Amino acid sequence: MNYLRFIRIIGTMHVSPQSVEDVRKAILELKPNAVAVELDPDRYLSLISGKKMGIFDVRSGGEILGYLLAKVEEKAGEIFGTPPGKEMLTAIETARKLGIPVYFVDEHISMTMERILQEIPPREKFLLTADLVFSLLGFGYEIDFSSAIHEFKTKYPVLYRVLVEDRNKVIAKNLVKVVENLRSIGIKKPLLLAVLGWGHEKGVERILNSWPSLRL
Repeated sequence: MNYLRFIRIIGTMHVSPQSVEDVRKAILELKPNAVAVELDPDRYLSLISGKKMGIFDVRSGGEILGYLLAKVEEKAGEIFGTPPGKEMLTAIETARKLGIPVYFVDEHISMTMERILQEIPPREKFLLTADLVFSLLGFGYEIDFSSAIHEFKTKYPVLYRVLVEDRNKVIAKNLVKVVENLRSIGIKKPLLLAVLGWGHEKGVERILNSWPSLRL
């Protein structure tokens, strides 16, 4: 079954003011039966709490990586004028105001970090740490996001698989579950609006378009 008949994906850039407005507009105009966001429950709670991890809160290798990634996103948010995750929170807030149910469809962040630590080779860990440090110092921001993703995939093939391709499979499976849940309660042709980072959009669409012929 081609689940894209039931799912509309809106690809966002996590620190883009335009993405915030695009998400709000899409929900108001489409009035979908449900909205799915690229978050897990704990990441959502972290976003709404506004609590940020300090360097002295770091206790493990996974937390070090999470801390550095969060700091880079914060700095990108300063450059582009929107806090990271703002478009996801806007999607949740807008949907709930309209009485539309919201689903968290991403893999739990702890599982992603665990697989990063276990699977990526030492070379990629070293390069990633160096690049993150340079980013925190204000170097290396790429405005052409298509080029940036291609470069990331080439430079960090294993990390790209863990962060993007493996999560695409998790997200696609969860989106299918939401659609089937909507159909089970009597909505024959549900419309699910999925708010995903731009880097996941095409991969998730490819999986949904071929479901269930792909072996996940």
